[in-house]
Amino acid sequence: MNFLAHAHLSGENSELLVGNMIADAVKGNQISLYPELVRQGILLHRKIDTFTDSHPCVKRSKDTIREEAGRYSGVVVDIYYDHFLSRQWTDFSDVPLDEFTVSVYRILGNHSYLLPARVKRMMPYMIAQNWLNGYANLEDLRRIFYGMDRRTKLHSGMSRAVQILVAHYDSLKKDFEDFYPEMIDFAKSVRQEIFTSNVCTSER
Repeated sequence: MNFLAHAHLSGENSELLVGNMIADAVKGNQISLYPELVRQGILLHRKIDTFTDSHPCVKRSKDTIREEAGRYSGVVVDIYYDHFLSRQWTDFSDVPLDEFTVSVYRILGNHSYLLPARVKRMMPYMIAQNWLNGYANLEDLRRIFYGMDRRTKLHSGMSRAVQILVAHYDSLKKDFEDFYPEMIDFAKSVRQEIFTSNVCTSER
């Protein structure tokens, strides 16, 4: 799962969303520096990643493109799934995608004092180029992959990722459609556990 899916799977709590969005930039015991619900958002992100990586549909998607995408197949599939989510957004959310993405940017901006340096550097580009809204469009997707390929000094071959997506579009889309409803249910159950645990703790 990439940025759009992680934001969507955070639910309606702003601190959970912040934690979920910054998790990849938080290493080791740095997690202890954050407020409780931000910490829980970081842990939610990690649980989502574990669920995703072990799911047979995701494994099938990676296998489909492995010959062409090589060791970057997992990263590429994460972004493909954000593409399918953005294209089918109304199946999974009552909030329009434009409205949702503006809300995410606003929440991150309001919590800028909590953002790791890496995320602070990334934020202006995310907002200016509207990454969360760009996954649906193949040309924007091509630009995203090209930028990632440049960051690996063109070793990843991700500049070909849209071509690979088009070649396997139907099978990858089917994998996403089989996977994502289960992902939503899993994330919801984790969020419920978080808030149940916090209520019990506060009542002691």
